[in-house]
Amino acid sequence: MSATIALEPIGVVRSARDDPEPDRWGGPATIELCDRFGEDALLGIEEFSHAEIVYYFHAASPDTITYGARHPRDNRAWPRIGIFAQRGSSRPNLIGCTIVKIAGREGRALHVRDLDAIDGTPVLDIKPVMREFLPHNPVRQPAWSHDVMAHYWDVPETPDKEAS
Repeated sequence: MSATIALEPIGVVRSARDDPEPDRWGGPATIELCDRFGEDALLGIEEFSHAEIVYYFHAASPDTITYGARHPRDNRAWPRIGIFAQRGSSRPNLIGCTIVKIAGREGRALHVRDLDAIDGTPVLDIKPVMREFLPHNPVRQPAWSHDVMAHYWDVPETPDKEAS
């Protein structure tokens, strides 16, 4: 099967974060919609607590794409698993998705928390999270994945302005 799919970003991530290091994604970010969208494109989104953000890993090098198995974060302490059994950015289509907390909306800007995408990341879609779309059964995952995620959502440290 071979098909080409063309996607046009609907917006871009604005964040103080420009380094795709693997942990400490707990800070704030804003998604700015492209000019072709009016403010009404986000109308009502603030009534939801969370949204799912689909985005493109624009800073990932095509040379790092994995098509088979690897150790998560190249850490040999964790098992070698297939690319579709992990959430790393070196995926065949370089697509990421994350459920974020909605912090507010101003015009065409959606303010969120816990978005694991760097400044300038193209956003492909925004979908409100509805309980009915979440898993109906308990979520199961291997023990190593808890180690991978141990500090993923920690709030990044910010310089103490009083000390400088």
